[in-house]
Amino acid sequence: MMPYSGKDLARSFRTVRKNTIHIANDIPENQWTFRASPNTRSIGELLAHIAAVTHYPRHIHIIDKRTELSGPDFGPYLAAGAAYEHTLTSRAAILQALEATGEEFAKDLEAQTDADLATVVRFAPPIQPPSKTRFELLLGVKEHEMHHRGQLMLLQRMIGVVPHLTREREARMRPQPTR
Repeated sequence: MMPYSGKDLARSFRTVRKNTIHIANDIPENQWTFRASPNTRSIGELLAHIAAVTHYPRHIHIIDKRTELSGPDFGPYLAAGAAYEHTLTSRAAILQALEATGEEFAKDLEAQTDADLATVVRFAPPIQPPSKTRFELLLGVKEHEMHHRGQLMLLQRMIGVVPHLTREREARMRPQPTR
């Protein structure tokens, strides 16, 4: 038995996505075009990317259940994900997609059996390492979102918004009035 089940993976992914959605809601709509520097994603573009990032791993690992991949195999999956990402052009569409794609992916994760998660996916050269378990690859989706969420938290600071996790931690640390 795997020490970390599909249900565990789904629960932790839902927590990550909930925090991403909280950040998205905390950023005023008029700041969604802000970008830290030229040639970087704006806040809105970054959130659209996060909303769409489950697309290709979902198709590779959940729908198609691929066990072998070469470099060219990734192209159609990435293109389909990018095409979906580019349809997310309004704040409302991005927020709706964050909710919908997050829950859809979490449900897919919940349904993964120990055998599904232990499946080895092999890669053609020059991809290294030459194989990973499906668990590691699906966990990577959460790690990718957390990477971008760190960027969003920095962008929040740049536009004068204190991230909600910081506000919550500061509230817990404040001395409580004595009675």
